[in-house]
Amino acid sequence: MKRVLLLYGGRSSEHEVSCLSARSVLAVIDRSRYEVVPVGITREGRWTLTDGVIESAAGRPLPEVADAGPTVALVGGKDGARLIQVDEDGESARVVGRIDVAFPVLHGPWGEDGTVQGLLATVGVPYVGADVTASSIGIDKGAMKAAFAARGLPQGPYATVHRRRWDADPELVAATLEDRLPYPWFVKPARQGSSIGIGRVGERHELGAALVEAYGYDDVAIVEQGFAAPRELEVGVLGNEDIAVTAPGEIRPSHDFYDFEAKYLVESELVVPAEVADDVAERIDHLAREAYRAIGCRGMARVDFFLTEDAQLLVNEINTIPGFTPNSMFPRLWDAEGVRYPELVDRLLDLALATDA
Repeated sequence: MKRVLLLYGGRSSEHEVSCLSARSVLAVIDRSRYEVVPVGITREGRWTLTDGVIESAAGRPLPEVADAGPTVALVGGKDGARLIQVDEDGESARVVGRIDVAFPVLHGPWGEDGTVQGLLATVGVPYVGADVTASSIGIDKGAMKAAFAARGLPQGPYATVHRRRWDADPELVAATLEDRLPYPWFVKPARQGSSIGIGRVGERHELGAALVEAYGYDDVAIVEQGFAAPRELEVGVLGNEDIAVTAPGEIRPSHDFYDFEAKYLVESELVVPAEVADDVAERIDHLAREAYRAIGCRGMARVDFFLTEDAQLLVNEINTIPGFTPNSMFPRLWDAEGVRYPELVDRLLDLALATDA
């Protein structure tokens, strides 16, 4: 029986979302094939062995990793990686067990950005999802968009704004953006997910507050041109060399745009499969494969699109660790293809075990 290290929580602002995703994975993973070792990463970055019961604390809407369990660490050995438990005195440790494969269900910085992937690769543990390079490109919207542009993929107009540029001359930055992008704009942290830190800008005087919000999560912000009532379409991708793509699904946000609350607190409408013309579905399939290959992805991803009122199909972004919560599009898309949640988790672990760490 293979032993799976399930990593969740983490230091990012998407900590609670990661806990929700991990809870869903724990509920369906095949215990006849895998022994699961759930390890939560606290907000401060401590790895702690948990019992796998992920619940919300009293008075809180979303769960988080409790800072009560024993500290553990992953170390490389002569015959494979081991998870060890470190005693509180820091002077002794015991082996919890060998780790055969890891499933990082971590969203955002310090988990989805190549950092954890690099650690796992260093000690020789195969892991679910993209490698270090693809993870670091996928989390960084500026690098991701550059990779898409190099591949010739259609995208909406955007600009990158570093904090130091804004601090040095905000009037010049605003004027430059107005020359390049018609209003409205969406301002986002470059390396953040779950729609955290996003602001909508309809006039120049709103830009400063939106950038301040984005800079609370990253020193680089992406300013994207908004579109009037675009349809938001998404597909799931699975595979290493050979890849499969789902039919598209559509998100109909409960808010003006698909912000954090619309994703996790106030249920939005997910239409699976989306009602699109055959030629649009074929184009989405092709572009999703190209986006996947553009960053060198493996394992899995969710690729997001905008379909504008004038029928432009634009690649919005790729997510290398898509959400696995009950409200997440990725498992719903695969369920519509006949791949139930337990089988989806099995496939991901099989893909991980088929790769070099």
